[in-house]
Amino acid sequence: MQRLDAATASRFASAALGHVVREYPNKMDHVLSGPEDVQGPRALHPIFFGSFDWHSCVHGWWTLFTLLRLYPQMPEADRIRALADELFTPENVAAETAYLERPGSRGFERPYGWAWLLMLAAEMNRPDTAADRRWSAAIRPLAAAFADRFRTYLPLATYPVRVGTHYNSAFALRLTSEAAGVLRDDDLVAMCDARALHWYVADQDCQAWEPSQDEFLSPALMEAALMQHLLPYGEFAGWLDQFLPRLEQREPATLFLPASVSDRSDGKIAHLDGLNLSRAWCWREIASALDAGDPRRPIALEAARAHLDAALPHVTGDYMGEHWLASFALLAMLAGPGPGTAGQTV
Repeated sequence: MQRLDAATASRFASAALGHVVREYPNKMDHVLSGPEDVQGPRALHPIFFGSFDWHSCVHGWWTLFTLLRLYPQMPEADRIRALADELFTPENVAAETAYLERPGSRGFERPYGWAWLLMLAAEMNRPDTAADRRWSAAIRPLAAAFADRFRTYLPLATYPVRVGTHYNSAFALRLTSEAAGVLRDDDLVAMCDARALHWYVADQDCQAWEPSQDEFLSPALMEAALMQHLLPYGEFAGWLDQFLPRLEQREPATLFLPASVSDRSDGKIAHLDGLNLSRAWCWREIASALDAGDPRRPIALEAARAHLDAALPHVTGDYMGEHWLASFALLAMLAGPGPGTAGQTV
């Protein structure tokens, strides 16, 4: 059995504190429009300059604020607060926001980083958060800028992106719908949910040709987790009947078999640890929407446990995974039947 306990929270927090301010190595999403654009990560992104890439730094901070809410007395709490005081200032947020206005930044971090930034802002604004309200006030303009980007982009997105990497549309909609709900942006919630229904509600008999070698999301299960989030409780089970009609027979079999990771020092191959964690998250989300007597519910929970067992020992250890995996471990460990609370058994 795996649970988010104080020791695990401390391990995740310590790892995140080590990478959100580690500037190098760094894989930048940066378009050079001229020689004046040749600048380093911290010069361009005074908050999100660490963690190997911008989006991982964003959800590294989501990890820290989530753990701070759940364990406000954890040993790392004071370091988290002090670092947040240093970085989450109006001036630094203004610089991060101004970066989006550059001519080459239209597609910057779309849609994965957009969704994670909104999740971070939502975590900082939760009613029971342990975060200082100065930080949530400071980040508000950046969150508003990314919300506006979704409002502009979604009407132009004729088709969903179904790959299991950063471009996956279902993942972005799942996070953004939740975050927009916390932030009380009802229009964005409605836009995300409408686009999701348009893209996915008629899908049937998913074949699940996965995993691919560098995926960290399951295209099949991510879609199911999104639909679980937005469909009324009584409707999701029927949709799942059509989407995964042989789930009781544990088919497609690939969805139940944790991915094998051959080299955790290779950043792309290390994505597969994230696949196992995100599948666990999705399976627990699916289980939460099924009645206690539904035979698919224990099957989904068993699959979640198998994937967590395969991945949790590897959340820390090699920087290629350590700079981001704790976020996906938290998604999985806080999801599923019952409230996502500290000490929840998974």
